[in-house]
Amino acid sequence: MPTTATTSRPGSAPLGPQEREVLRAVGCGLRDDEIAAALALTEDAVAGQLVRILGKLGLRDRAAAIVHAFDCGLVSPGCGPRTGLGSPGPQRTARRTAGPKVQISVLGPLRAWRDGRPLDLGHLRQQAVLAALALRAGRTVSQQELLDGVWGSEPPVTNVVPVHVYRLRKTLRIGDSPDSVIGHDRRGYRLVADAAEVDLARMESLVTDAGAAHRAGDPVEAVRLCTRALDLFRGELLAGLPGPLAESERLRLAERRIAVAQRKSEWQLGLGQCAEAIAELSALSAEHPLNEPVAAMLMGALYRCGRQADALAVFGRARRRLAEELGVPPSRMLRRTYQMILCGDEAGLGLTAVTR
Repeated sequence: MPTTATTSRPGSAPLGPQEREVLRAVGCGLRDDEIAAALALTEDAVAGQLVRILGKLGLRDRAAAIVHAFDCGLVSPGCGPRTGLGSPGPQRTARRTAGPKVQISVLGPLRAWRDGRPLDLGHLRQQAVLAALALRAGRTVSQQELLDGVWGSEPPVTNVVPVHVYRLRKTLRIGDSPDSVIGHDRRGYRLVADAAEVDLARMESLVTDAGAAHRAGDPVEAVRLCTRALDLFRGELLAGLPGPLAESERLRLAERRIAVAQRKSEWQLGLGQCAEAIAELSALSAEHPLNEPVAAMLMGALYRCGRQADALAVFGRARRRLAEELGVPPSRMLRRTYQMILCGDEAGLGLTAVTR
């Protein structure tokens, strides 16, 4: 049974043993008559206990009490209306021994699966809360960070973050396990490390392994690992999610994808895989026509493959798009690449000069 400190808010009056039992029963979803039967009380006594609990904890209503019961650990996801009472048995205290069973994808539209089945993550604000936790996997995110990241300058009039987290916990729970995919402490919320697997972490791990393979003198393996990392990007990043955090993360993740693709293309060119590198860079340049480092790298790859005219044409397209959409001339880097191609300066076209 949690201690009084774990069931009371800072500055609130502590709950007595029977009040904790009533709060736990409320958190399990029992009605007053069911709580009365389970705890050998009258319904009036249960109603009176609930009024005192709400007053002591400063909670608005029964729904808020349910959320608080989850947050303070009195109730765990998976405790149904008639299974949450009584002493914790082996099922409630057993820890998860299997690997992660919930997969979360942020490298595209937000998605989550449990045992291969897609999960309904609710409306967009609730999805944005989950995305914030997934993007910060491994650390605790405070309620204020969630409010700032998901609602920005227009915060909700009520404290809805715990309600969203409560619903997400129910959606993400693994079978009958009492463990929660979303943990909570006084600092805020976090994804439990061994309960959820996020594709962003997998992507970064693959990129790290690719770098190690290249340093070990195995560029073929490095290219293969980069390909696997890039395959994790699927569709528009965080499509439709509201809030400043989602907007900034779209930009960051897009830049990360570009950097990985550039690194892969550099290694492909070193292996003599010109056609593959050009195809990848061409697709990337079409997707990001204003990205000058990508254009410069594509120009260098085309020139190395004996396609000087095509390389110069890339410069012409980039110059027009920059003038039409941004009203600026090509950068010094892009102009220098163009001049080196005109002069046939192969030594000056080292890829490290045009990648980030």
